[in-house]
Amino acid sequence: MILVSGCLLGISCRYDARSKPNQEVISLAKGSRVVPVCPEQLGGLSTPRPPAHLVGGDGFDVLEGSARVVRLEDGGDVTEWFVQGARECVKLARLFGCSQAILKSKSPSCGLQPIVGVTAAALILEDIQVMEAG
Repeated sequence: MILVSGCLLGISCRYDARSKPNQEVISLAKGSRVVPVCPEQLGGLSTPRPPAHLVGGDGFDVLEGSARVVRLEDGGDVTEWFVQGARECVKLARLFGCSQAILKSKSPSCGLQPIVGVTAAALILEDIQVMEAG
């Protein structure tokens, strides 16, 4: 089982209510069992929603409480929702026995580059192999 960012599978769950279908991920999903997720939705945020970014560190720092996730437009703190979404993704990974995750790059939840997102960090801490796709 592989945990996969829903937007990579064509689900319109990104902050801008769009998807980011990735044909390689979709092809992989057709031959594998996948669990599609959107950490931000699972954390309780709506779609669409204002874009957000990490402040003061990476996803690991957010999980330990030394960094925050804030909305770009007004600086409002959305850390609680990002952390809750990461926890829910970890629960789903455990429930379905996922040992791998393919997550959306450049996301404050899912990305690995240029900075590790909150959900990516939570999954790495659970020894789940995290890869990213654009």
